[in-house]
Amino acid sequence: GEDVKPFTPEKTKEIVMSLQQPAVFCNMVGDWPALHWNVKYLSAMLEGKTIQFRLGLKTMDLVPQFETSCSYVEATLEEFLAWSCGQPSCLSGPFSCYDYSKYWAYADYKYIARIFEEKPEIFQDVRWSDFGFPGRSGKESTLWIGSEGANTPCHLDSYGCNLVLQVQGRKRWHLFPPGDTSFLYPTRIPYEESSIFSKVNIANPDLKRFPEFRNSTAHVVTLNPGQVLLVPRHWWHYVESIDPVTVSINSWIELDADHEARVEEAITRMLVCAIKSAENPSDGDLWLNPTEVEATSHEINLQYLNKAVSVYLRCQETDVSGRAEHRTSAPHKRSRRELGWEPEGCTLQIQECHFPTPKAEELQKIPFGPHLIQVLPQSHKTSVMGAVAVEGDCGDLLHENEGEHCGKLHCKRKRLQMSNDCETAAHQMDSDCSPCTSQTALSTNDLLDCLVNPRVISLVAQLLLERVRV
Repeated sequence: GEDVKPFTPEKTKEIVMSLQQPAVFCNMVGDWPALHWNVKYLSAMLEGKTIQFRLGLKTMDLVPQFETSCSYVEATLEEFLAWSCGQPSCLSGPFSCYDYSKYWAYADYKYIARIFEEKPEIFQDVRWSDFGFPGRSGKESTLWIGSEGANTPCHLDSYGCNLVLQVQGRKRWHLFPPGDTSFLYPTRIPYEESSIFSKVNIANPDLKRFPEFRNSTAHVVTLNPGQVLLVPRHWWHYVESIDPVTVSINSWIELDADHEARVEEAITRMLVCAIKSAENPSDGDLWLNPTEVEATSHEINLQYLNKAVSVYLRCQETDVSGRAEHRTSAPHKRSRRELGWEPEGCTLQIQECHFPTPKAEELQKIPFGPHLIQVLPQSHKTSVMGAVAVEGDCGDLLHENEGEHCGKLHCKRKRLQMSNDCETAAHQMDSDCSPCTSQTALSTNDLLDCLVNPRVISLVAQLLLERVRV
């Protein structure tokens, strides 16, 4: 018979929708056909179809390696596998210019619905119904295939929470709670809808430039094949492949809070596009992430904002009259680009409200144990990259300093001391009353980091929604 799951779909969904810290589910996917999706199997299924790989340098810089600074090639999985194994045949292929010892390659963010559109039967190999989401399969999931060292810059996702199945190889996740946002120096450059990036290279932080990063609390875990990681809403994460070849499958779970988040993202898009489009194009600032089709016009962005506000208000009305039970799901992140939803006409793919969030008093104690493992905070005394691991079968989970530090590091923030000393202010001005260059070399991006800071955008969204309610 089929493997007995440690949690029923109903209980698993309750955990996913209520748990506000990362955790690893074990022994939940043993019968999923998707566990056989190693690169050799996927290569055979794709039958020579090429996909895009992003290539980056393995050398560690103080600056995050954003997608705007990476190279891109079109290659088959067979060519990728040969390259990752160091085979001589790669000397003439698409990876010929990239020494495997110096570069990593990542076919990230590939919607299964798109790359396997001619083989829809494969969608059923992914069974998120076991996690309490009936009807959700590979069609609503994305595929990630990388070589050793492949990584995603530290960021948070604006929408939903995230379930990640590890299929082949291991990946190390560095996670930070939403409360650490200011310590991670958030930025929207490069701009991508639904992703807020950190200016800090988590693997090699520049503490002189970003001193507050010391106050962050990393939760680090190595995910093994057969394990599923829950990334709660707005948790920051930096992800790296630590084996020669890795394969992961993920799906974002929609949340009611996404409706307000879409309003915030629409405001951000409008501000970033308006201000960055006003710059001199010859400056060569690659501010738009390759995942975005184009810098949309002010008119389209305004339509997008109005649509997001309308859906938010409609869902608020639904909350009053009773939540809608029926809901179809659609991918959140990068959806307009990946699924061909063009900005013309301002099509905003937002579904009806769903999934009532369980009240605290209705929730039973979270059943942590051998089948649901907490991802605990890592000691600051440990090197950022000296991570912990989930080893072997899910029975044993080793964490750095387990139990030693289970809460957020509470530190008093340094406050800017304002001086009344006129001489201090005078020293900051030159003879013609112009500010010194060292004090005023502010860029457009510096301004945007303040204007579209998550806290500012949240306040603007609240004020805007209050205005339309009147």
